[in-house]
Amino acid sequence: MSEEIYGMVASFKDTPSLYHAAEKVRDAGFKHWDTYSSFPIHGMPEAQGQARSKVPIFTFAGGLTGLTLGTTMVWYMNAFDYPLIVGGYPFFSPVFPFPVMYELTILLAAFGTLGGMFIMNLLPQHYNPLFNCSKFLEVSDDRLMIAIEAKDGQYDPEATKQFLESIGGFDIEEVKA
Repeated sequence: MSEEIYGMVASFKDTPSLYHAAEKVRDAGFKHWDTYSSFPIHGMPEAQGQARSKVPIFTFAGGLTGLTLGTTMVWYMNAFDYPLIVGGYPFFSPVFPFPVMYELTILLAAFGTLGGMFIMNLLPQHYNPLFNCSKFLEVSDDRLMIAIEAKDGQYDPEATKQFLESIGGFDIEEVKA
């Protein structure tokens, strides 16, 4: 009985070598792969060929919803549900209820950001086959890695291993699913 293969991982000695290796993997045309490090690396999304994040769209939608909800709520309470003339002021004015509208805008924008992050990052993800790789666990300490998944159209066990060696990878290991 053969085990299904998840992919292949390779370690790199330092940040510049990981960065340049990521550019080479991107240029080679791989689509299902990622880099792993215990710290953010400036410019890595561009080196990987990733598009800009869609999370700001969720933030904007949440903020716009909050502003609309706050404005509608204040209008409904003051001008429709319980119109009360106080000091000759109009039933509805956007000036006085501004704190309510502002706070709801900020609150729902924050919720939109959090929800967008969870949706776009496919969270929560409680298990990943990479957790079975003993060397991958060292990423949280000082190891820098690239993982190429077997579902990639260009994945071939021998050719991928040779490619990872040619771009400076070491401790190359095939990961079981």
